Amino acid sequence: MTAQDTRAPYRPVAPPGRDGFGALLRAEWTKFRTLRGQPITIAVAALLIVLIGLLYASGSRSSCSEGTKEVACPVPPVGPGGGPVRDKLYFVHKALTGDGSITARVTSMSGIITYPPPDHDKIVPGLVPWAKAGLIVRRDLRPGSPYAAVLATADHGVRMQHDYTEDVAGRPGPVTPQAPRWLRLTRQGDTLTGHESADGVTWSKVGVARLPGLPATVQAGMFANSPGDLTIKPDVVAGSVSQMRFTETTAVFDRVDVRGQVSPGEWRTADIGVTKGDGPGGLHHPGSLVRSGDTFTITGNGDLAPAGGEGGAPVERSLTGSWIALIAVIVVAVMFVTAEYRRGLIRITLAASPRRGRVLVAKAAVLFTVTFVAALAACAAVVPPARRILESNGNVVAPVDPLTQVRVVAGTALLLAVAAVLAMALGALFRRGAPAVITATALIVVPNLLATASLLPEGLSRWLLRVTPAAGFAIQQSVPEYAQVIAHYAPVAGYYPLAPWAGFAVLCGYAALALALAVARLRRGDA
Repeated sequence: MTAQDTRAPYRPVAPPGRDGFGALLRAEWTKFRTLRGQPITIAVAALLIVLIGLLYASGSRSSCSEGTKEVACPVPPVGPGGGPVRDKLYFVHKALTGDGSITARVTSMSGIITYPPPDHDKIVPGLVPWAKAGLIVRRDLRPGSPYAAVLATADHGVRMQHDYTEDVAGRPGPVTPQAPRWLRLTRQGDTLTGHESADGVTWSKVGVARLPGLPATVQAGMFANSPGDLTIKPDVVAGSVSQMRFTETTAVFDRVDVRGQVSPGEWRTADIGVTKGDGPGGLHHPGSLVRSGDTFTITGNGDLAPAGGEGGAPVERSLTGSWIALIAVIVVAVMFVTAEYRRGLIRITLAASPRRGRVLVAKAAVLFTVTFVAALAACAAVVPPARRILESNGNVVAPVDPLTQVRVVAGTALLLAVAAVLAMALGALFRRGAPAVITATALIVVPNLLATASLLPEGLSRWLLRVTPAAGFAIQQSVPEYAQVIAHYAPVAGYYPLAPWAGFAVLCGYAALALALAVARLRRGDA
């Protein structure tokens, strides 16, 4: 009978100080840089970001015509926040100096919608949900001017809005002759306060807006406008087709009362944002005022809102090359780990570092850092020249605030870096290159391609970009959605269903899960 050996299985022990995480990082970095194919491929990926971005900018040209004459395309006005805005309305106004207020009653709202479905063959009476009529105080008459307004809408009740992006809800319900809306807008210094009333006696506050730097003399009065009528039709080939049709709002105001130091004489009119065309006075879709005693009937079209996709090419368009670069990064990341299995070198690595999980973490850290640095340099290098080339080719480029541009540029680099970690973890799970590369590409690249190329129904596209790692592409979106603005908020139009950092968090969650599973498998089984 032989005695049973109860000693623990032998594991090689690294020399003192050799199993520290810093030493692991240096070892993995040495592996990465000494295999020439890996750093070269990362460099090529960075170069692709730059070259494809410049190629896109060089190939994008735009021009507009005025009759038979070719002219530069109009540039959307820029609002107080620095973003492109829509600023079109018919404005009946007087100059107000210092503090004061304007009060009016809106007794009716009506309008027209041109060629709506199903027949698309006639102009019909009606209002779109965000048709507006109300009181407004503007710094001046220039498009993009700071403003505050208290207004009635067709379907969203009374609102207090200012500076194109801000919106506060008041009492719901439409304006009718039986249920008119009293509105009041009061100025005290830089602060504008909106109130509403059902009877002109009992008032309730809707909201408060502060417009820093408001001059002593502003323009105060009544306005009407109406955004376009948007319909989205499913399409077998394109996924969906959107149409935006011209609309118009006519609002009737009475009981107008202005308090404070106002300009003497008659009310003035301004068709803000109107463009040249073949209409009355050589204008395209002009507004109008009809006055009968103390009753003002104002007709207008357009919107006071962020420009959205109409504001020009967004900054992320110049980073289109990140898609192709991502595939190269996935291949490098997978091969960084599977090559050791294929050559049998993983046993040497684990013999030198018995704490197996830390090996994969060190590999992930090296891949993340290398990919992030290379991608960040490429993204930062391509955005400024691409913008200049686009503008020189007659394109309108959407202005973007510095923090958003930093988020898009650095976020793209983070997207590639985290995707590299996810691909490396899949390589460690599969231990074979081809299945890991295919899986990573199918999880990260393919859903985004299908969704943004409008190859799937919009509902399915949004679902994919919520629950797959492709949600991380949301980090590149520079144009936000606004609940008070009707637009085609779909992936094909550059809008992702999750907020930028929320989408990126989904990608990070997948990467963390895959890395944890890879570590668990490495700890359980032999290499």
